[in-house]
Amino acid sequence: MSRWEPNARGRLEQAALELYLERGFEQTTVAEIAKQAGLTERTFFRHFADKREVLFAGAGSLQELFVNAVVGAPDSMAPIDAVAAALEAAAAPFRERREHARQRQAVIAANAELRERELIKLASLASAIADALRGRGVTEPAASLAAETGIAVFKVAFERWINPVDSADSINQPDLSQLIRESLDELKAVTAGS
Repeated sequence: MSRWEPNARGRLEQAALELYLERGFEQTTVAEIAKQAGLTERTFFRHFADKREVLFAGAGSLQELFVNAVVGAPDSMAPIDAVAAALEAAAAPFRERREHARQRQAVIAANAELRERELIKLASLASAIADALRGRGVTEPAASLAAETGIAVFKVAFERWINPVDSADSINQPDLSQLIRESLDELKAVTAGS
């Protein structure tokens, strides 16, 4: 194998996802992932600390996107509206990756350790958003409530996005941004007592 391989990280991610879906997460080794990608184990470990990280490598970027959107929201915005703006911003990178997201979630759903890791990721996102809100002068418990609510809305919208009601008509399925807005509207209706 050559010393430098183009798109090694992407190839490793694709190979890992394929093997996780085919064999299961526990039964797949780093050596098998590297071989499937046409790379070495050493190359794998240059990109990922372990085989779980293939599924969670984008968490830092997602958190940065959420935080930057909250920080950049107009000062006049209510905390929940700043969080809503962050949710909208976070939806953008997912636009063309619905099938990848669906496959990733299937792997996570099939493994208790990965489900726990996903929950930790979501808790970290909520904590970072709450910190960003506090940085905007939002006091407690409003900062934590808005952040936790935002993550709950994102989670519900994301699940609806990757598991559409009518999977036969995937072309006309709403995008993640639309589902986030609908979920926020539903939340507002629930809290208004409607």
